Amino acid sequence: MRPSGRELSEMRSVSIETGFTKHAEGSALIKMGDTHVLCTATIEDRVPPFIKGSGLGWVTAEYGMLPRATNTRMRREAASGKQGGRTVEIQRLIGRSLRAGVDRVALGERQITVDCDVLQADGGTRCASITGGWVALRLAVNKLMNAGDVITDPLISPVAAISCGIYAGQPVLDLDYPEDSDAGVDGNFIMTGDKQLIEVQMSAEGATFSRDQMNALMDLAEKGVGELVTLQQDATA
Repeated sequence: MRPSGRELSEMRSVSIETGFTKHAEGSALIKMGDTHVLCTATIEDRVPPFIKGSGLGWVTAEYGMLPRATNTRMRREAASGKQGGRTVEIQRLIGRSLRAGVDRVALGERQITVDCDVLQADGGTRCASITGGWVALRLAVNKLMNAGDVITDPLISPVAAISCGIYAGQPVLDLDYPEDSDAGVDGNFIMTGDKQLIEVQMSAEGATFSRDQMNALMDLAEKGVGELVTLQQDATA
């Protein structure tokens, strides 16, 4: 029995509210259970120096957690003068995941920065950030296309992410914090809308896992990503 009472293949309730902020070119508040992440997309007519003059666009991301996103207060990273290793790793993951679904030639020489701010954390913050981040990116690109600044849609495919793991010996979909903190195996699966893999992060947490178990987790991940992509498309229709 899962702590939440969910079925093994059942995700937490998911909602995506678009246009959540006034100023960003694209914004979305995604809620996956008790994990809530605000995602905003900002368009800039510049690119990093290493691709300047190439005609290619760039999509990057930043990630952060509010001090009381968790059950005890965390110190703001700005107060310590640097980002933690976990933060850097997650925002790099978000950036390269979103770029996998972008035609950078069609985007043109401009940068879109996707900011993911965790308002409340209960497991799966990186997956929620990627899923909500794509919605914010889609809305920003829609503005470029509506203005005629981009002729061909640069978004090749939706990008979404879900966690899966082995909890109490069973493969489960969409781990919340009680499961994540006690899972024998924990994995994050990032895929495109047609279920092509972008990245898989899997590790054993005190117990090894078999090829059959990994295949079972892959099947769950495909199911979860399929449901998330439908929600993304409904939110941006």
